[in-house]
Amino acid sequence: MPTPGVRALGALLVLLLAAAAHAQPAYDLLLKGGHVIDPRNGIDAPMDVAVSGGRIAAVRPAIDPASAKQVVDVAGLYVTPGLIDIHVHLFATTGMKGAWAGDNSVLPDGFSFRTGVTTMVDAGSSGWHNFEDFRRTVIDRASTRVLALLNIAGFGMLTDAPEQNVHDMDAKATADMATRHKDVVVGIKSAHYQGPEWVSVDRAIEAGSAANVPVMVDFGYFREERPYHQLVSTRLRPGDITTHMFRGPVPYIGADGKVLDYLHRARARGVVFDVGHGGGSFVFRTMVPAVAQGFFPDTISTDLHTGSMNAGMQDMLTTMSKFLVAGMPLARVIAASTDKPAKVIKRPELGHLSVGAEADVAVLRVMDGRFGYADGAKGTLAGDRRLLCEITLRAGRVAWDWNARTGTDYRRLPSTYGVRDVDRVIVP
Repeated sequence: MPTPGVRALGALLVLLLAAAAHAQPAYDLLLKGGHVIDPRNGIDAPMDVAVSGGRIAAVRPAIDPASAKQVVDVAGLYVTPGLIDIHVHLFATTGMKGAWAGDNSVLPDGFSFRTGVTTMVDAGSSGWHNFEDFRRTVIDRASTRVLALLNIAGFGMLTDAPEQNVHDMDAKATADMATRHKDVVVGIKSAHYQGPEWVSVDRAIEAGSAANVPVMVDFGYFREERPYHQLVSTRLRPGDITTHMFRGPVPYIGADGKVLDYLHRARARGVVFDVGHGGGSFVFRTMVPAVAQGFFPDTISTDLHTGSMNAGMQDMLTTMSKFLVAGMPLARVIAASTDKPAKVIKRPELGHLSVGAEADVAVLRVMDGRFGYADGAKGTLAGDRRLLCEITLRAGRVAWDWNARTGTDYRRLPSTYGVRDVDRVIVP
Protein backbone atom coordinates (compact mmCIF):
# COMPACT_ATOMS: atom_id res chain seq x y z
CA MET A 1 0.00 0.00 0.00
CA PRO A 2 1.50 3.41 -1.00
CA THR A 3 2.66 5.65 1.81
CA PRO A 4 1.12 9.14 2.20
CA GLY A 5 4.29 10.65 0.73
CA VAL A 6 4.11 8.49 -2.37
CA ARG A 7 0.41 9.27 -2.78
CA ALA A 8 1.11 13.00 -2.51
CA LEU A 9 3.90 12.75 -5.09
CA GLY A 10 1.57 10.87 -7.46
CA ALA A 11 -1.11 13.50 -7.04
CA LEU A 12 1.43 16.23 -7.77
CA LEU A 13 2.55 14.45 -10.96
CA VAL A 14 -1.06 14.17 -12.12
CA LEU A 15 -1.54 17.89 -11.57
CA LEU A 16 1.68 18.73 -13.42
CA LEU A 17 0.73 16.53 -16.38
CA ALA A 18 -2.74 18.07 -16.48
CA ALA A 19 -1.23 21.56 -16.41
CA ALA A 20 1.19 20.66 -19.22
CA ALA A 21 -1.65 19.26 -21.32
CA HIS A 22 -3.69 22.38 -20.66
CA ALA A 23 -0.76 24.55 -21.75
CA GLN A 24 -0.58 22.90 -25.20
CA PRO A 25 -2.03 25.19 -27.89
CA ALA A 26 -5.49 24.11 -28.99
CA TYR A 27 -4.96 25.05 -32.65
CA ASP A 28 -2.29 24.37 -35.24
CA LEU A 29 -2.84 27.62 -37.16
CA LEU A 30 -4.74 30.82 -36.54
CA LEU A 31 -5.64 33.26 -39.32
CA LYS A 32 -5.90 36.46 -37.30
CA GLY A 33 -7.65 39.73 -38.08
CA GLY A 34 -9.21 38.96 -41.47
CA HIS A 35 -12.69 39.54 -42.85
CA VAL A 36 -14.46 36.21 -43.32
CA ILE A 37 -16.90 35.70 -46.19
CA ASP A 38 -18.56 32.31 -45.75
CA PRO A 39 -21.85 32.34 -47.70
CA ARG A 40 -22.98 28.90 -46.49
CA ASN A 41 -22.97 30.10 -42.90
CA GLY A 42 -24.11 33.65 -43.61
CA ILE A 43 -20.85 35.20 -42.37
CA ASP A 44 -19.59 38.47 -43.86
CA ALA A 45 -17.73 40.09 -40.99
CA PRO A 46 -14.36 40.41 -39.24
CA MET A 47 -13.55 36.99 -37.78
CA ASP A 48 -10.57 34.83 -36.86
CA VAL A 49 -10.28 31.32 -38.27
CA ALA A 50 -8.52 28.53 -36.37
CA VAL A 51 -7.37 25.24 -37.90
CA SER A 52 -6.51 21.99 -36.14
CA GLY A 53 -5.76 18.57 -37.58
CA GLY A 54 -6.44 19.75 -41.10
CA ARG A 55 -9.97 20.93 -40.27
CA ILE A 56 -11.71 24.15 -39.33
CA ALA A 57 -11.67 24.29 -35.53
CA ALA A 58 -13.19 27.69 -34.78
CA VAL A 59 -14.55 30.78 -36.58
CA ARG A 60 -15.29 33.67 -34.25
CA PRO A 61 -14.10 37.14 -33.29
CA ALA A 62 -10.95 37.63 -31.24
CA ILE A 63 -9.54 34.12 -30.82
CA ASP A 64 -6.64 34.23 -28.34
CA PRO A 65 -3.31 34.07 -30.23
CA ALA A 66 -1.84 32.06 -27.36
CA SER A 67 -4.21 29.22 -28.25
CA ALA A 68 -2.42 28.51 -31.56
CA LYS A 69 0.98 27.08 -32.45
CA GLN A 70 1.25 29.50 -35.37
CA VAL A 71 -0.50 32.84 -35.83
CA VAL A 72 -0.73 34.45 -39.26
CA ASP A 73 -1.69 38.11 -39.52
CA VAL A 74 -4.29 38.51 -42.30
CA ALA A 75 -5.56 41.97 -41.34
CA GLY A 76 -6.96 43.81 -44.33
CA LEU A 77 -7.58 40.57 -46.24
CA TYR A 78 -10.63 38.42 -46.95
CA VAL A 79 -10.76 34.83 -45.68
CA THR A 80 -13.01 32.59 -47.75
CA PRO A 81 -13.56 28.90 -48.37
CA GLY A 82 -11.16 27.43 -50.91
CA LEU A 83 -12.37 28.27 -54.41
CA ILE A 84 -14.09 25.61 -56.54
CA ASP A 85 -13.58 25.81 -60.32
CA ILE A 86 -16.11 23.47 -61.94
CA HIS A 87 -14.90 23.83 -65.55
CA VAL A 88 -11.25 23.02 -66.24
CA HIS A 89 -9.29 20.62 -68.48
CA LEU A 90 -6.65 18.49 -66.76
CA PHE A 91 -6.12 15.34 -68.85
CA ALA A 92 -2.61 16.41 -69.86
CA THR A 93 -1.10 12.92 -69.81
CA THR A 94 -2.35 11.42 -73.08
CA GLY A 95 0.48 12.72 -75.28
CA MET A 96 -2.04 13.95 -77.88
CA LYS A 97 -0.90 17.07 -79.68
CA GLY A 98 -3.44 19.89 -79.99
CA ALA A 99 -6.16 18.06 -78.04
CA TRP A 100 -8.18 19.20 -75.03
CA ALA A 101 -7.41 15.74 -73.62
CA GLY A 102 -3.72 16.17 -74.32
CA ASP A 103 -1.34 19.07 -74.72
CA ASN A 104 -4.11 21.67 -74.33
CA SER A 105 -4.86 20.46 -70.80
CA VAL A 106 -2.86 21.51 -67.73
CA LEU A 107 -1.82 19.59 -64.62
CA PRO A 108 -3.82 20.85 -61.64
CA ASP A 109 -1.24 21.69 -58.98
CA GLY A 110 0.59 24.14 -61.22
CA PHE A 111 -2.45 26.40 -61.54
CA SER A 112 -4.76 25.81 -58.58
CA PHE A 113 -3.29 26.96 -55.28
CA ARG A 114 -1.73 30.20 -56.52
CA THR A 115 -5.26 31.40 -57.37
CA GLY A 116 -6.97 30.20 -54.18
CA VAL A 117 -8.49 27.17 -55.92
CA THR A 118 -8.53 23.99 -53.85
CA THR A 119 -11.03 21.96 -55.91
CA MET A 120 -11.04 21.57 -59.70
CA VAL A 121 -13.64 19.73 -61.78
CA ASP A 122 -12.40 18.43 -65.10
CA ALA A 123 -15.19 19.12 -67.58
CA GLY A 124 -15.41 16.09 -69.83
CA SER A 125 -11.84 15.64 -70.98
CA SER A 126 -12.28 11.88 -70.57
CA GLY A 127 -15.09 9.45 -71.38
CA TRP A 128 -15.98 5.96 -70.25
CA HIS A 129 -13.23 4.40 -72.38
CA ASN A 130 -10.32 6.37 -70.90
CA PHE A 131 -11.53 7.80 -67.57
CA GLU A 132 -9.62 5.27 -65.49
CA ASP A 133 -6.39 6.27 -67.21
CA PHE A 134 -7.19 9.89 -66.39
CA ARG A 135 -7.81 8.96 -62.79
CA ARG A 136 -4.59 6.95 -62.50
CA THR A 137 -2.31 9.54 -64.11
CA VAL A 138 -3.86 12.80 -62.87
CA ILE A 139 -6.65 12.63 -60.27
CA ASP A 140 -4.97 10.25 -57.83
CA ARG A 141 -1.61 12.06 -58.04
CA ALA A 142 -2.74 15.63 -57.47
CA SER A 143 -2.61 17.55 -54.21
CA THR A 144 -5.48 19.64 -55.54
CA ARG A 145 -8.83 17.95 -55.02
CA VAL A 146 -9.73 16.86 -58.57
CA LEU A 147 -13.24 15.76 -59.48
CA ALA A 148 -14.61 15.02 -62.94
CA LEU A 149 -17.50 15.30 -65.34
CA LEU A 150 -17.53 12.23 -67.58
CA ASN A 151 -17.95 12.97 -71.29
CA ILE A 152 -20.86 11.20 -72.99
CA ALA A 153 -18.45 10.57 -75.88
CA GLY A 154 -16.53 7.42 -74.99
CA PHE A 155 -13.05 8.84 -75.60
CA GLY A 156 -13.87 12.30 -74.26
CA MET A 157 -11.97 15.14 -75.86
CA LEU A 158 -9.10 13.04 -77.20
CA THR A 159 -9.69 14.75 -80.56
CA ASP A 160 -12.73 16.46 -82.03
CA ALA A 161 -13.73 13.31 -83.94
CA PRO A 162 -14.76 11.20 -80.91
CA GLU A 163 -17.17 13.91 -79.78
CA GLN A 164 -19.05 13.56 -83.09
CA ASN A 165 -19.30 9.75 -82.90
CA VAL A 166 -22.91 9.18 -81.86
CA HIS A 167 -22.34 5.40 -81.93
CA ASP A 168 -19.94 5.76 -78.99
CA MET A 169 -22.28 7.93 -76.90
CA ASP A 170 -23.26 5.02 -74.67
CA ALA A 171 -25.47 6.26 -71.83
CA LYS A 172 -25.37 2.96 -69.93
CA ALA A 173 -21.56 2.55 -70.11
CA THR A 174 -21.14 6.19 -69.11
CA ALA A 175 -23.51 5.87 -66.13
CA ASP A 176 -21.87 2.62 -65.04
CA MET A 177 -18.41 4.24 -65.08
CA ALA A 178 -19.71 7.28 -63.21
CA THR A 179 -21.28 5.05 -60.56
CA ARG A 180 -18.15 2.92 -60.23
CA HIS A 181 -16.12 6.07 -59.53
CA LYS A 182 -18.76 8.06 -57.69
CA ASP A 183 -16.15 9.26 -55.19
CA VAL A 184 -14.72 11.55 -57.89
CA VAL A 185 -17.22 11.64 -60.79
CA VAL A 186 -19.74 14.40 -60.12
CA GLY A 187 -21.53 14.77 -63.46
CA ILE A 188 -21.83 14.08 -67.18
CA LYS A 189 -20.67 16.39 -69.98
CA SER A 190 -21.98 16.98 -73.50
CA ALA A 191 -19.68 19.16 -75.57
CA HIS A 192 -18.75 20.41 -79.03
CA TYR A 193 -21.34 18.38 -80.91
CA GLN A 194 -21.75 19.67 -84.47
CA GLY A 195 -24.76 17.72 -85.71
CA PRO A 196 -28.31 19.08 -85.94
CA GLU A 197 -29.73 16.43 -83.62
CA TRP A 198 -30.10 16.49 -79.84
CA VAL A 199 -28.44 13.09 -79.48
CA SER A 200 -25.40 14.26 -77.49
CA VAL A 201 -27.53 16.21 -75.01
CA ASP A 202 -30.22 13.54 -74.73
CA ARG A 203 -27.81 10.69 -74.07
CA ALA A 204 -25.88 12.77 -71.54
CA ILE A 205 -29.14 13.41 -69.70
CA GLU A 206 -29.99 9.71 -69.88
CA ALA A 207 -26.62 8.88 -68.29
CA GLY A 208 -26.99 11.64 -65.70
CA SER A 209 -30.42 10.35 -64.71
CA ALA A 210 -29.13 6.80 -64.33
CA ALA A 211 -26.13 7.89 -62.24
CA ASN A 212 -28.07 10.57 -60.30
CA VAL A 213 -25.64 13.33 -61.23
CA PRO A 214 -26.09 16.66 -63.06
CA VAL A 215 -25.27 17.24 -66.72
CA MET A 216 -23.18 20.11 -68.06
CA VAL A 217 -23.74 21.12 -71.68
CA ASP A 218 -21.22 23.04 -73.77
CA PHE A 219 -23.51 23.64 -76.75
CA GLY A 220 -20.52 23.95 -79.05
CA TYR A 221 -22.12 24.55 -82.40
CA PHE A 222 -25.33 26.58 -82.45
CA ARG A 223 -27.68 25.05 -85.01
CA GLU A 224 -31.09 26.29 -86.15
CA GLU A 225 -32.44 22.77 -85.69
CA ARG A 226 -31.60 22.81 -81.97
CA PRO A 227 -31.74 26.43 -80.74
CA TYR A 228 -30.17 27.40 -77.44
CA HIS A 229 -33.45 28.59 -75.95
CA GLN A 230 -34.84 25.06 -76.27
CA LEU A 231 -31.81 23.66 -74.44
CA VAL A 232 -32.44 25.72 -71.30
CA SER A 233 -36.22 25.93 -71.60
CA THR A 234 -37.17 22.29 -72.18
CA ARG A 235 -34.20 19.92 -72.49
CA LEU A 236 -32.13 20.46 -69.35
CA ARG A 237 -33.45 19.20 -66.02
CA PRO A 238 -33.47 21.28 -62.83
CA GLY A 239 -29.89 21.14 -61.53
CA ASP A 240 -28.34 20.66 -64.97
CA ILE A 241 -25.75 23.20 -66.09
CA THR A 242 -25.44 25.36 -69.18
CA THR A 243 -21.82 26.46 -69.40
CA HIS A 244 -20.36 29.29 -71.52
CA MET A 245 -23.40 31.34 -70.46
CA PHE A 246 -21.88 34.53 -71.93
CA ARG A 247 -20.76 33.00 -75.19
CA GLY A 248 -21.28 35.30 -78.18
CA PRO A 249 -24.07 33.34 -79.97
CA VAL A 250 -26.28 33.07 -76.86
CA PRO A 251 -29.34 35.34 -77.34
CA TYR A 252 -29.25 37.68 -74.34
CA ILE A 253 -30.42 41.25 -74.66
CA GLY A 254 -33.71 42.24 -76.26
CA ALA A 255 -34.50 45.36 -78.28
CA ASP A 256 -35.54 47.06 -75.03
CA GLY A 257 -32.08 46.49 -73.56
CA LYS A 258 -33.37 43.93 -71.06
CA VAL A 259 -32.20 40.37 -70.44
CA LEU A 260 -34.51 38.12 -72.44
CA ASP A 261 -37.33 36.50 -70.48
CA TYR A 262 -36.49 32.93 -71.49
CA LEU A 263 -33.27 33.15 -69.47
CA HIS A 264 -35.15 34.18 -66.32
CA ARG A 265 -37.68 31.40 -66.88
CA ALA A 266 -34.92 28.82 -67.34
CA ARG A 267 -33.30 29.89 -64.08
CA ALA A 268 -36.65 29.77 -62.31
CA ARG A 269 -37.09 26.14 -63.35
CA GLY A 270 -33.70 25.28 -61.85
CA VAL A 271 -31.23 25.41 -64.75
CA VAL A 272 -27.75 26.38 -63.52
CA PHE A 273 -25.90 29.11 -65.45
CA ASP A 274 -22.11 28.65 -65.42
CA VAL A 275 -19.51 31.07 -66.78
CA GLY A 276 -16.97 28.71 -68.38
CA HIS A 277 -14.96 31.70 -69.67
CA GLY A 278 -12.53 29.81 -71.89
CA GLY A 279 -10.51 31.23 -74.74
CA GLY A 280 -13.45 32.43 -76.81
CA SER A 281 -16.65 31.76 -74.87
CA PHE A 282 -17.17 35.04 -73.02
CA VAL A 283 -18.11 38.51 -74.24
CA PHE A 284 -18.58 41.69 -72.23
CA ARG A 285 -21.37 42.93 -74.53
CA THR A 286 -23.78 40.47 -72.87
CA MET A 287 -22.09 39.96 -69.50
CA VAL A 288 -21.97 43.63 -68.45
CA PRO A 289 -25.66 44.44 -69.06
CA ALA A 290 -26.71 41.10 -67.56
CA VAL A 291 -24.78 41.81 -64.36
CA ALA A 292 -26.10 45.39 -64.26
CA GLN A 293 -29.62 43.94 -64.32
CA GLY A 294 -28.84 41.41 -61.56
CA PHE A 295 -28.67 38.34 -63.80
CA PHE A 296 -25.55 36.98 -62.12
CA PRO A 297 -23.91 33.64 -62.88
CA ASP A 298 -24.80 30.81 -60.55
CA THR A 299 -21.24 29.49 -60.77
CA ILE A 300 -18.05 31.23 -61.89
CA SER A 301 -15.59 28.98 -63.69
CA THR A 302 -12.64 29.36 -66.02
CA ASP A 303 -12.62 26.63 -68.69
CA LEU A 304 -8.90 26.55 -67.91
CA HIS A 305 -6.59 25.21 -70.63
CA THR A 306 -3.35 26.34 -72.26
CA GLY A 307 -5.19 28.63 -74.67
CA SER A 308 -7.49 30.41 -72.22
CA MET A 309 -4.85 30.88 -69.52
CA ASN A 310 -2.60 32.71 -71.98
CA ALA A 311 -5.44 34.83 -73.37
CA GLY A 312 -8.13 37.02 -71.83
CA MET A 313 -9.33 34.52 -69.23
CA GLN A 314 -5.95 34.12 -67.45
CA ASP A 315 -7.13 32.47 -64.22
CA MET A 316 -9.92 32.04 -61.69
CA LEU A 317 -9.28 35.28 -59.79
CA THR A 318 -9.12 37.35 -62.98
CA THR A 319 -12.43 35.82 -64.06
CA MET A 320 -13.97 36.61 -60.66
CA SER A 321 -12.57 40.15 -60.81
CA LYS A 322 -14.42 40.83 -64.07
CA PHE A 323 -17.73 40.27 -62.30
CA LEU A 324 -16.61 42.34 -59.32
CA VAL A 325 -15.80 45.39 -61.47
CA ALA A 326 -19.00 44.91 -63.50
CA GLY A 327 -21.02 45.41 -60.32
CA MET A 328 -21.55 41.96 -58.81
CA PRO A 329 -21.14 42.28 -55.01
CA LEU A 330 -18.03 40.63 -53.60
CA ALA A 331 -20.05 38.29 -51.36
CA ARG A 332 -22.00 37.07 -54.41
CA VAL A 333 -18.77 36.58 -56.37
CA ILE A 334 -17.39 34.46 -53.52
CA ALA A 335 -20.65 32.49 -53.22
CA ALA A 336 -20.56 31.70 -56.96
CA SER A 337 -17.02 30.41 -56.55
CA THR A 338 -17.45 28.36 -53.36
CA ASP A 339 -20.83 27.49 -51.87
CA LYS A 340 -22.94 27.35 -55.04
CA PRO A 341 -20.61 25.14 -57.12
CA ALA A 342 -20.28 22.73 -54.18
CA LYS A 343 -24.07 22.37 -54.10
CA VAL A 344 -24.35 22.09 -57.90
CA ILE A 345 -21.96 19.10 -57.99
CA LYS A 346 -23.69 17.62 -54.93
CA ARG A 347 -20.65 17.92 -52.66
CA PRO A 348 -22.12 19.85 -49.73
CA GLU A 349 -19.10 19.05 -47.57
CA LEU A 350 -17.12 21.53 -49.71
CA GLY A 351 -17.30 25.28 -50.13
CA HIS A 352 -17.70 26.50 -46.53
CA LEU A 353 -15.83 27.16 -43.28
CA SER A 354 -18.06 25.27 -40.86
CA VAL A 355 -16.36 23.83 -37.78
CA GLY A 356 -15.28 20.30 -38.66
CA ALA A 357 -15.03 20.95 -42.41
CA GLU A 358 -11.77 20.19 -44.16
CA ALA A 359 -9.66 23.33 -43.94
CA ASP A 360 -9.62 24.41 -47.57
CA VAL A 361 -9.18 28.17 -47.26
CA ALA A 362 -8.33 31.08 -49.55
CA VAL A 363 -7.01 34.37 -48.20
CA LEU A 364 -7.65 37.09 -50.78
CA ARG A 365 -6.64 40.70 -51.25
CA VAL A 366 -8.84 43.16 -53.12
CA MET A 367 -6.38 45.47 -54.83
CA ASP A 368 -7.37 49.03 -55.75
CA GLY A 369 -5.92 50.61 -58.86
CA ARG A 370 -6.32 50.80 -62.63
CA PHE A 371 -6.76 47.38 -64.23
CA GLY A 372 -7.71 46.20 -67.69
CA TYR A 373 -9.65 43.03 -68.51
CA ALA A 374 -10.16 41.22 -71.79
CA ASP A 375 -12.98 38.97 -72.92
CA GLY A 376 -12.72 36.12 -75.42
CA ALA A 377 -13.20 38.24 -78.54
CA LYS A 378 -10.78 41.15 -78.07
CA GLY A 379 -13.24 43.25 -76.10
CA THR A 380 -11.87 45.07 -73.05
CA LEU A 381 -13.22 46.48 -69.82
CA ALA A 382 -11.47 48.83 -67.40
CA GLY A 383 -11.84 48.31 -63.67
CA ASP A 384 -10.60 49.71 -60.38
CA ARG A 385 -10.30 46.45 -58.42
CA ARG A 386 -8.60 43.10 -58.82
CA LEU A 387 -8.47 39.99 -56.66
CA LEU A 388 -5.17 38.44 -55.62
CA CYS A 389 -4.54 35.30 -53.57
CA GLU A 390 -2.22 35.79 -50.60
CA ILE A 391 -2.55 32.36 -48.93
CA THR A 392 -4.16 29.04 -49.79
CA LEU A 393 -4.68 26.22 -47.30
CA ARG A 394 -5.46 22.74 -48.59
CA ALA A 395 -6.67 20.47 -45.78
CA GLY A 396 -4.94 22.80 -43.33
CA ARG A 397 -1.60 22.71 -45.12
CA VAL A 398 -0.13 25.93 -46.48
CA ALA A 399 -0.14 25.31 -50.24
CA TRP A 400 0.51 28.88 -51.38
CA ASP A 401 1.93 31.91 -49.59
CA TRP A 402 2.40 34.87 -51.93
CA ASN A 403 3.73 37.29 -49.30
CA ALA A 404 5.63 34.81 -47.08
CA ARG A 405 3.22 35.50 -44.22
CA THR A 406 3.51 31.98 -42.78
CA GLY A 407 7.31 31.96 -42.58
CA THR A 408 9.83 33.34 -40.08
CA ASP A 409 12.24 36.25 -40.52
CA TYR A 410 15.52 34.55 -41.37
CA ARG A 411 17.35 36.66 -38.78
CA ARG A 412 15.38 34.93 -36.02
CA LEU A 413 16.27 31.44 -37.19
CA PRO A 414 19.32 29.41 -36.07
CA SER A 415 22.59 30.24 -37.82
CA THR A 416 22.61 26.83 -39.48
CA TYR A 417 18.97 26.76 -40.67
CA GLY A 418 18.59 25.16 -44.07
CA VAL A 419 21.55 22.82 -43.59
CA ARG A 420 20.56 19.16 -43.31
CA ASP A 421 23.76 17.68 -41.83
CA VAL A 422 25.63 20.42 -40.00
CA ASP A 423 28.30 18.03 -38.74
CA ARG A 424 29.26 17.15 -42.33
CA VAL A 425 29.83 20.70 -43.55
CA ILE A 426 33.48 21.19 -44.44
CA VAL A 427 34.62 24.74 -43.80
CA PRO A 428 37.75 25.83 -45.77
